[in-house]
Amino acid sequence: MPKLKQGLVQVYTGDGKGKTTAALGLALRAAGHGLKVVIVQFMKMPRYGEHKALQSLAPQVMVKAFGRPGFIHRGGAQPEDYELARKALTFAREIMLKGEVDVLILDEINNALYFGLLNEEEVLNFLKERPPQVEVVLTGRNAPSSIIAVADLVTELRCIKHPYEKGIAARQGIEF
Repeated sequence: MPKLKQGLVQVYTGDGKGKTTAALGLALRAAGHGLKVVIVQFMKMPRYGEHKALQSLAPQVMVKAFGRPGFIHRGGAQPEDYELARKALTFAREIMLKGEVDVLILDEINNALYFGLLNEEEVLNFLKERPPQVEVVLTGRNAPSSIIAVADLVTELRCIKHPYEKGIAARQGIEF
């Protein structure tokens, strides 16, 4: 039985820090109200702090990562990257259509689109299949205009100042 009367499509994008963090905050709020949350991570491995923390919220919140070690550069994706992105989208579609989720977070899917691991048409088709009571959140830089056009809420996080500019590297527990 769906718990949301109306689900929407949200996008968190931009060059600023906090897109995944915002989505995880929404996941925490939703779980607190008894909603079932599934987080599908594109291009990430289960080594981030949120994986450990979210285990304590299972089965209310589930996170599944589809990525390999290392970074992907535009034009430098490996065959495995395409396969993992396809598996992530297939997994998300299956769980969404089975009615097993109230809030579905597609973390870094915008980057998967930017790197060409998925094409816009298949993600737009995915969103058209969304049952009306399911909330879908898409995160990542470089959200395509086609995704922004179909979203109900779009938040762009803009970087004004970043510690990387001072040579401060990513810190465990804060950035990952």
